[in-house]
Amino acid sequence: MLNNNQLSLARQVDMVFRELESELSGLTSGTVFIQIRNNVVGKFGIRHNPISGRNGRFAEGDHGLTQEQCSSFRNMAIASLDFKRAWTHGEISYEFALRQQSLIVDATLESNYNMANLMIRYPRTPSSHTYQEMKKDLS
Repeated sequence: MLNNNQLSLARQVDMVFRELESELSGLTSGTVFIQIRNNVVGKFGIRHNPISGRNGRFAEGDHGLTQEQCSSFRNMAIASLDFKRAWTHGEISYEFALRQQSLIVDATLESNYNMANLMIRYPRTPSSHTYQEMKKDLS
């Protein structure tokens, strides 16, 4: 059996969008988010834009994305991975909206780094500079 570590990130994003397709089919806007750690998708989901209510009731929403729009959205999400560089931890957000039956998508790629990882790579040595020595070296 395959685990997430054996699947490419593109394949994992494909799986995420296939899982969310039924939910997307009921929405006209929102944000799909995918959290990544060690190039493995962890948490993912949809932040729905506010649902408007009036006179004590929520109005029946417009129909959401069509199957063709969901497929197009999935393909754009996978294509956006080409803009991801060397980072392995972070979040990708896809803000989407239907405007005049056209799907508009904006992708935001957020990289996250951990200082503890740098401390392992660049351990402190007995000859490490003091703050004053570093300040002098930088000037």
